[in-house]
Amino acid sequence: MIDHKLRNILMVLLISCSSAFAQNKIQIAKVKYDGGGDWYGNKTALPNLATFCNQRLHTNLDPEDAVVEVGSPNLFLYPYVYLTGHGNVVFSPNDASNLRNYLIAGGFLHIDDNYGLDQFIRLEMKKVFPNLAFVELPHDHPIYRQLYQFPGGLPKIHEHDGKPAQGFGLIYEGRLVCFYSYESDLGNGWEDQIIYNDPANKREEALRMGANIISYAFSE
Repeated sequence: MIDHKLRNILMVLLISCSSAFAQNKIQIAKVKYDGGGDWYGNKTALPNLATFCNQRLHTNLDPEDAVVEVGSPNLFLYPYVYLTGHGNVVFSPNDASNLRNYLIAGGFLHIDDNYGLDQFIRLEMKKVFPNLAFVELPHDHPIYRQLYQFPGGLPKIHEHDGKPAQGFGLIYEGRLVCFYSYESDLGNGWEDQIIYNDPANKREEALRMGANIISYAFSE
């Protein structure tokens, strides 16, 4: 069972953040995990996404993103957390329990496959919610229909092996608690233009989808 004191703390934070327009800057965080995978990838992604959201959604996100360990109580300080990488992910029992409590209490996890994450993260998320499975979200899901419309679902930003981009979710008691962007590389599209030299329209598409995810996470 979730610690009710932690739940109350997080819900207060989420109420203040859900307007996304609070006086104080709201910080979002990158998840640090064990296993040797490159959790630290996409270094400029969240700062650029925060800046974009502040400009387009009139949010008040701190452009300096935080780093939080998946098993840390500090996880509860962030309404949106971002997990990415190419390789291995390992959650300890404490990590899985902490993440489960965070999500049940109202937190939101965005997993962004940076190509190579899939086989590991699916197994580890089973530790978090043994009875839940990722389901592909329909293209009319609200996450694709915030400020920006994505009638075709998750956009394809980078090509790797010809597979279509897919948006999966974990749904707990009717609420989407985790969005998993697969075969899209959204985070790469959020990075500084010089890093991948993406066309302006692709970066714009990636940032718009990211803004939709932030908007959804703060309003649901």
